[in-house]
Amino acid sequence: MRAAQGEDVIFLSIGEPDAAPPQSVLDVASTQMNNGRLKYSSGQGEPNVLAALSRHYTKQTGRAIGPDQFMFLPGTQTALSVAFLSILDEGDEVLMFDPYYATYEALVRLPGGIPVPVPLDPDRGFHPDLKLLEAAITPRTRAILLNSPSNPTGAVFTAEEVKAIGALAAKHDLWLVSDEVYANLVHGNHVFTSPFFDQALEERVIVCSSISKSHALPGFRCGWIAASADYCAKAVAVAESLLFGSPQFLQDAVAFALDTHFVELDQMQRDYQLRAMALLEGLSACKTVSARMPEGGMFVMVDVRKTGLSGEAFARALLHQHNVVTMPGESFGACGQGHLRVALTVDEATMREAAKRIAALATSLN
Repeated sequence: MRAAQGEDVIFLSIGEPDAAPPQSVLDVASTQMNNGRLKYSSGQGEPNVLAALSRHYTKQTGRAIGPDQFMFLPGTQTALSVAFLSILDEGDEVLMFDPYYATYEALVRLPGGIPVPVPLDPDRGFHPDLKLLEAAITPRTRAILLNSPSNPTGAVFTAEEVKAIGALAAKHDLWLVSDEVYANLVHGNHVFTSPFFDQALEERVIVCSSISKSHALPGFRCGWIAASADYCAKAVAVAESLLFGSPQFLQDAVAFALDTHFVELDQMQRDYQLRAMALLEGLSACKTVSARMPEGGMFVMVDVRKTGLSGEAFARALLHQHNVVTMPGESFGACGQGHLRVALTVDEATMREAAKRIAALATSLN
């Protein structure tokens, strides 16, 4: 309402890319739609997009990944829904690192599962404590949910951390559900590692991803599951009970997108890093508010604990007094307390202005 009334409101709440998607991907979708690619599709996916996913993951993992190891689905959210509906029974527990993406609890509860938060320490950069993870495993534990690069924390788990989590899953015969929607958005010297890279884990890993963030196309609702061929053959029945295939013309566009390198997407990633740096520079002189450079993704967690306010109270004050919209860290679990999640979805100059307003509020509280 304030923005509609002409007030200068800065929106840093929703993780929706502000960059334009590659025009050629839109052109493929439009051409294929006009060419009549509007029929019912296979519940597992069109052959061309499954082949493109096979090429993409074969290159990523360094081993042959067949087209039968994928299911095409409308976005990562649907992929996660299918994953949990296919592996959980009533009362099964799923371990999930806290802070976590806001919909994870509902996704686990949908088939009767029980979400079990495993704390991440903000002072460790929100990286996992493997002792806490193993201590949370019970006879009812069925799966571990990973999200790296993380929304909201920006943490990218190291290869050693992912290997250790995989070893725990194998030791206790657990599924690993890995939300990898930010896999292409890794910053600096950090390196993305998936448990799917380890062939020994292939039978217990379910990767969920999409082109929503990597190609700035959240409205396409185009995602997938990557897993073992045996899992996909069984889980496709779950997918077909929810929907009967995805639009053919969109799958054609995704196949093209996966096979093509776009320089504009390289720039999008650089922009996220520059915006994060601008935010950190703007907060650097403030004694009660701080932030770490994100290792990946498109968010920064701003620590406001020293102000004495909760993340929610700080976010409300920031909105009402300075017209900056953020997400309270408490929206993402107990361990997000005393933080704000800031989306890197405005230009660098606007991000500097947002940092100025955050610092002004923090200073006024002292």
